[in-house]
Amino acid sequence: MGRAVSIAEAPIAAPGACWHICWQAALGRNLFPHRSLYAQVRNRLIEAHRTTGRALVYFLTAPAEIHVVSTVRQGEVPACIARAVGNIVSRWVRAAHPVRSPVFAGRYRAFPLDSPQALRQTMRMLAWRPVFLGLCRAPSHHAQSALRCLLGRSRVQGFDVHPALQLFAPSLPSARIALRDWISQRPAAREMARWELACGLKLATGAVGPVASVAREVRTEAAASLVAAGGADGIDGALRLIEAWVASRLDLSGALDLHAGRSPLAARGRALVACLAVHYRLCSAAAVARHFRRAKSTLSEQMAASRARAADRALLQTSAQRIVDEALDLMRTKGGLAAAARTANG
Repeated sequence: MGRAVSIAEAPIAAPGACWHICWQAALGRNLFPHRSLYAQVRNRLIEAHRTTGRALVYFLTAPAEIHVVSTVRQGEVPACIARAVGNIVSRWVRAAHPVRSPVFAGRYRAFPLDSPQALRQTMRMLAWRPVFLGLCRAPSHHAQSALRCLLGRSRVQGFDVHPALQLFAPSLPSARIALRDWISQRPAAREMARWELACGLKLATGAVGPVASVAREVRTEAAASLVAAGGADGIDGALRLIEAWVASRLDLSGALDLHAGRSPLAARGRALVACLAVHYRLCSAAAVARHFRRAKSTLSEQMAASRARAADRALLQTSAQRIVDEALDLMRTKGGLAAAARTANG
């Protein structure tokens, strides 16, 4: 048996760019009305990668989703793979289930995986995806993905397990042990929600437009982190996290109210929230103005002043993940103090 290497040591063997490509079924559509379609689609995925320079690293098929992790030739774009799969699968689904409606919910989505860690993390999320969709109880129980092949539990003709396994160790036995360890820990619900949002599989809701509530696709990883941490409140919850973090940075006493406050410090805090929301592409400045029930023109002036202030520019460089972590810690601390106070008064 070969020496097991750490995941950090394992190189990517296949050259070229690596992409995660996914399709999502239109509302009410089942991409696999007949079980025989699973084998057809899988074979099509394999066939689309037979060109020299391409490699099918991972695949997952589910009733409402198709995911592919592909290595393509230098200079090649993921649209080449998407065209070789999407149109044909649409035709097969319509033939099997002749309903006059779209098959996919929009065009395919493609995300570059520019590091070994990003590639392994995507494989981990895809391994657990069937469990979160309620299709099985453990990742290896889902028969319609590459995982069982990679673990040596089944074999699919034409699918080469080496491009994926060489991410974990140089020898097959060691790689399978490392892969099993890598996917053993179930992602937290917030981690999966963040991944879903970043991949466009889930929409963020919130009062970001002129209507009471809308659903929209998040545009950045930072926005996905914030919305996932905001929980069921979506974009509104994300704004409250930023609001709590900004208030704690401007006033250590915790007494600053950015909604009701009329002081210059409260105005500065609202401007910072808006600047951060726009910077992370969470929502527009107009949406933040509605969140605080303030005039958009006034908030825009305050945002310009904030960007010109050196102290504020330093705050605006903070990563979204740090804001999420610190805001959640702050809210937990406040919740604990409030509970202690209620117990003491009771």
